[in-house]
Amino acid sequence: MWMTIALVVLLLIAAVLLFATTRPDSFRVERSLAIKAPPDRIFPLLDDFHRWPEWSPWEKLDPALVRTHSGPARGVGAVYEWRGNAKVGQGRMEIMQSTPAAALAIKLDFIKPFEGHNIAEFTLKPQDDATLVHWAMHGPTPYVSKLMGLFMSMDTLIGRDFEAGLANLKAAAEKA
Repeated sequence: MWMTIALVVLLLIAAVLLFATTRPDSFRVERSLAIKAPPDRIFPLLDDFHRWPEWSPWEKLDPALVRTHSGPARGVGAVYEWRGNAKVGQGRMEIMQSTPAAALAIKLDFIKPFEGHNIAEFTLKPQDDATLVHWAMHGPTPYVSKLMGLFMSMDTLIGRDFEAGLANLKAAAEKA
């Protein structure tokens, strides 16, 4: 009987491991929010990593977060590196593309707790008396992430942070 139970458990584990290989090789998470401010008031909050503490949902998760800035103060080539507790981990961002008041693309490298190499994109589109801000992140999904994705949704996990960040961005831009 124990042998049968062990065999069933092993088969279930093998099935889960095999099923994980069928998951997509990439992911994309995106959220949008209308902000009652012109694009030229919102864009500086995104394009200057020194201003991210005003709105980023991750900045407040570790009061002892160590931040390092290098390269230009803003725009293409600006770099922001961080090292913090288990909630924020360690990583590096570099602005790869910057179109004032319209779009921003960031190379995002996570080092800890999990290694990951993604692209984050912001687009700003005027809409009547507001600006539609769209925030997306996409990248490859290695096997370990595929396996974790069977039990938790990247869209749900990261999407909540994007929603909080966009709400903070809205508050910061609308008060300015």
